Amino acid sequence: MARTLRPVPPVAYNADPSRFAVDTVLKRDVFSTVERGTWTDPSGRAWPAVRRRWNEVSPWLAPLARQLALHEVKALEKVTRTGVTTPLLAVGHRFLVRGWIEGVPLQIARPVGDSHFFHSARKALRTLNAAGYVHNDLAKQQNWLRGADGEAWLMDFQLALPISRRWKLGRVLAYEDLRHLLKHKRTYCPDELTPRERAMLAKKSVPTRIWMATGKKVYRFVTRRLLSYSDTEGRGPRVTQVGPRIIAALKTHPAIADAHMADFQTLGGKVGLYAFVEPKAAVTVAELRAHLADALPDRPHLDHLQIVPALPRAADGMVRDDLLLLIARNQIEMLDTLAGSETLRAQAAEIARARLNLTDRITRPAA
Repeated sequence: MARTLRPVPPVAYNADPSRFAVDTVLKRDVFSTVERGTWTDPSGRAWPAVRRRWNEVSPWLAPLARQLALHEVKALEKVTRTGVTTPLLAVGHRFLVRGWIEGVPLQIARPVGDSHFFHSARKALRTLNAAGYVHNDLAKQQNWLRGADGEAWLMDFQLALPISRRWKLGRVLAYEDLRHLLKHKRTYCPDELTPRERAMLAKKSVPTRIWMATGKKVYRFVTRRLLSYSDTEGRGPRVTQVGPRIIAALKTHPAIADAHMADFQTLGGKVGLYAFVEPKAAVTVAELRAHLADALPDRPHLDHLQIVPALPRAADGMVRDDLLLLIARNQIEMLDTLAGSETLRAQAAEIARARLNLTDRITRPAA
């Protein structure tokens, strides 16, 4: 399927923030808040959109947040019409608005065996480089989007840089963008790697080796120790540290066959935990919460616990984390597309109907 280029309106500068109606909180971190909603342009036309705002960050981080946002604005101004990312729609005081496309991040989409996606991604990188830019942050799976059209889309241009392929540094940065793409291809389509691509994966550039040995250690110390910021694909330390403890405790209950943890953004700016539990005998939510209180004396907070008839699973028996994440985050529009089989679509729809997180929907009734 070929990428469909959508109409791009003129960018509105000094934009009025009231023209953006918030629908869903997608992500919060120490540098910005990302929200989905609708942007109404000066002509009165409404556009599905995403707003990044940095008006509520810590005063200590405000200069850096502003610099990252300016990097993104400048990059989007140059590449917004290339068709490799969503267009820049508006720029205002401490916020920017860009278009929305139906799709899910790479770590949720998990395009196993999808050679078309990686062909599209490589073509997107060539287009980006031809426009005079490198992305510079493609190791993160959340910066790759698999659209409902099956195409690869690039997200989050905060670290993007202008380059010329005539410069040695420009060629190195473009090489590293491609090498990070190949790492993802190795994860999801290892059999599709060519001998040349395998050689690239084995050969880091000199600046990258220097960064890994020096600067990355400083970056991790500052972000994780000083800022308490863990960039685990936008999910945060509660998911990686607290969630597994809760799931392990739930699985010790005699009535539980299996359990799986997902996460979501709360309106209060925190990462919420959402457990899906598959029983093998009759059990209630109250009984399971009482069991958790006994099993975990420090009583870590679990926001939602949903008992489901069965956890959705892929053909290999693995739990479909992608489907459960979308349900937990109340972003159910892509469930049918991602589910694949009719059985999984029906199973996901049943779980979604009983979902417990409706609070991230701000302006419109939940479906």
